[in-house]
Amino acid sequence: MLYRIILLFIASMGLASCSIPNLQPEECTEARPAVREFFSFHFGNEMRFSQEGLALRERFLTPRFTAELKTRTGTADPFTVNSDDVPRAFRVGQCVSPDPVHTVFDVLVFWRDNQRTDQQTIRVEAVKTGDTWLIDRVNY
Repeated sequence: MLYRIILLFIASMGLASCSIPNLQPEECTEARPAVREFFSFHFGNEMRFSQEGLALRERFLTPRFTAELKTRTGTADPFTVNSDDVPRAFRVGQCVSPDPVHTVFDVLVFWRDNQRTDQQTIRVEAVKTGDTWLIDRVNY
């Protein structure tokens, strides 16, 4: 019995000492939830572009990006691949931070149906405004 307790103790200490280091910048760690929340909202609602849809997403966007999108016409989705062929899923991937208030994420978007399985990477820039991270640009 004592032997098992000692082994359990040694195993738990070994696991505790084997942590995976966080290699991404602190800004990326802070901004990632905002980017993920935006895309979760976007994919959970009508993705084709409209001024009404933009108004619903405005809380996630910088005023600069919102103003740019207000001049837009058509229904192509400006938040994924600028097409009417909208993807079905996303995954927020790698991030770099050129400075303490800017991050750039690779976001993978996926199409999967009976005819195809595709993916594409888009680049999403987020900026810190006050205490909040907001989407400032999407590059396809």
